[in-house]
Amino acid sequence: MSLKTKFTETFGVEHPIAQGGMQWVGRAELVAAVANAGALGFLTALTQPTPADLANEIAKTRDLTDKPFGVNLTILPAINPPPYDEYRQVIVDAGIKIVETAGSNPAPHLPMFHDNGIKVLHKCTSVRHAVKAQSLGVDGISIDGFECAGHPGEDDIPGLVLIPAAADKVEIPMIASGGFADARGLVAALALGADGINMGSRFMCTVESCIHQNVKEAIVAGDERGTELIFRSLRNTARVASNTVSREVVDVLRDGGQFEDVKDLVAGVRGRRVFDEGDVDAGIWSVGTAMGLINDIPTVGDLVSRIVDEAEALIGQRLADMVTPAPERAGV
Repeated sequence: MSLKTKFTETFGVEHPIAQGGMQWVGRAELVAAVANAGALGFLTALTQPTPADLANEIAKTRDLTDKPFGVNLTILPAINPPPYDEYRQVIVDAGIKIVETAGSNPAPHLPMFHDNGIKVLHKCTSVRHAVKAQSLGVDGISIDGFECAGHPGEDDIPGLVLIPAAADKVEIPMIASGGFADARGLVAALALGADGINMGSRFMCTVESCIHQNVKEAIVAGDERGTELIFRSLRNTARVASNTVSREVVDVLRDGGQFEDVKDLVAGVRGRRVFDEGDVDAGIWSVGTAMGLINDIPTVGDLVSRIVDEAEALIGQRLADMVTPAPERAGV
């Protein structure tokens, strides 16, 4: 069985579950496993050092699955920006039909993507940005609550409020991100007005995820309190795992420090070492509060099947059993 929503119909997948783009994590093996399970996976373009490497990773993914998958293109301000136009051209040339955009306004990228039959799912952290993206013509929204890993924005609105607030104003397909790891979250998101869920931390902690086993075990051992919010004073908040490095960053910035004072601590090469070598204190690494809901390291196929089966049982049994017919009034 499967759950049919506007998201599954628009993006051509079986289940209303997505694995969003994750730096260093969104690679062929994981994305193909997500696709084979009937969900929507995204390669992360900037995980690949060059556009040519992205083309190779797309080809590798196609060797592992014949089902739909997409590419995430996150566009952020940088001193030396990557060649975004070249990455975009690779996506088009490879025949990819779904792109997740994030970071900044997707408007400059939409004409090229749409002219080539590519559907765009744009990630937002606020209702106002979701409404703006909808007006620009994106095909779907991924709305990120405060619980999420990575950049939750600066409004600090958790999903319980953000999702229905966005659903009131978003008419195109919308999936919910931040704090989702099991069937209960999927059912809750659907009840709040979303058309599916996006999971990052939960997919990190699967057999096919490329990150080191030590990191997966740290996620299983952790709880919902195990994250830090860094860069708050810089208005560029990021939610990362609580470790010696992230706690030092918080302390330095709390005491009046600036980015220059922590830039060596937060260097991306250090974060990559965490995933490659398994030293969870080597640098900062992203994980969400959903860590408190992750208690095992299943295959992607088992995870998706479990979530969908349990969601259907929740909807069709537990919740349905709570609904009792109103007693008939006498004489009516």
